[in-house]
Amino acid sequence: MGATQERNFSFFVSSEEEGQRLDRFLCSKVKDLTRSRAQELIRAGRARVNNSPPKPSHRLKRGDNVSVSIPPPVAYEFEPGPVRFGVIHDNNSLLVIDKPAGLVTHPAPGHAKETLVHGLLQYCPTLSGAGGRLRPGIVHRLDKDTSGLLVVAKNDRVHSYLVARFKAGTVTKRYKAIVHGIVKGESGEIDLPVGRHPNRRKQMWVVPSGGKKAVTRWRKIEELGSCFTLLSVTPRTGRTHQIRVHLSYVGHPVVGDPVYGHRRNWWKKHFPDSEKQGLLIKRQMLHAEVLGFVHPDSGKYLEFEAPLPSDMQKVLEMLKSLDFDNKGLDIKELRIENKKEIN
Repeated sequence: MGATQERNFSFFVSSEEEGQRLDRFLCSKVKDLTRSRAQELIRAGRARVNNSPPKPSHRLKRGDNVSVSIPPPVAYEFEPGPVRFGVIHDNNSLLVIDKPAGLVTHPAPGHAKETLVHGLLQYCPTLSGAGGRLRPGIVHRLDKDTSGLLVVAKNDRVHSYLVARFKAGTVTKRYKAIVHGIVKGESGEIDLPVGRHPNRRKQMWVVPSGGKKAVTRWRKIEELGSCFTLLSVTPRTGRTHQIRVHLSYVGHPVVGDPVYGHRRNWWKKHFPDSEKQGLLIKRQMLHAEVLGFVHPDSGKYLEFEAPLPSDMQKVLEMLKSLDFDNKGLDIKELRIENKKEIN
């Protein structure tokens, strides 16, 4: 459950931190504070440098005293509403659902309504509260634009049981991903630590030291023309954005990923006729296809599967049929740009 009282912080700027922007400095000091939220607090007069109101872009000097006051979160009013999702399994203890792409899992700043939680509460008014006031029933999450399977707890006992299974790594999770480039080999493993990006607080990164262990296994399913590959991906750990970060770092970002991959301009440059042929990619081509665990009631291992959604199936078929002109398509362009920053 989140904080219910105002939080106050005070910091002194070290010689290593001199020259940083104020908003980025605050993000590095206060856990879970995003840069946009830091800027809001600064503009609202809740941040001070040497007791004077600064701008978000203010450059700090060694010895500066930085203070910030963070108000308690606004309470959300949960009004169950009609939100579309598929129900794969339903019993007295838990739900397994198929989340469509574009749906936020639970309320958060900027997403107070029409989340999966709102739809779950309409479908099943009694959910576990162990995950906190804003996350009834939620055991784990999928990114907004990732589709696929989630398990939801109906009571606290089941919630605790499932959380323990995820932490122990005994839950089977398998994804399908369409990625840039032709992946060499038939299978492999990416074992690279992942942590929060030092400057972009909403992003994760491969961290050479100090990051959390992250392991992703992959298996090639199919090569799509001369420029793309369909993979089956199994994360052995559960770090935020793990699959997207790992695949991007090794030079095969997920198709349609606007954060760790390529945006619309890249597509226009290399495939100028792709939109005319109906290739409109609006989200990352990543789908949580399989979810398996030992059921808390029966003690039996159960595995659930969600079919590939229609938008991803359409992109898959289109990439197979497009007549690519591969001239000038440099595989180095497919590598995550920030790899150079951390070497």
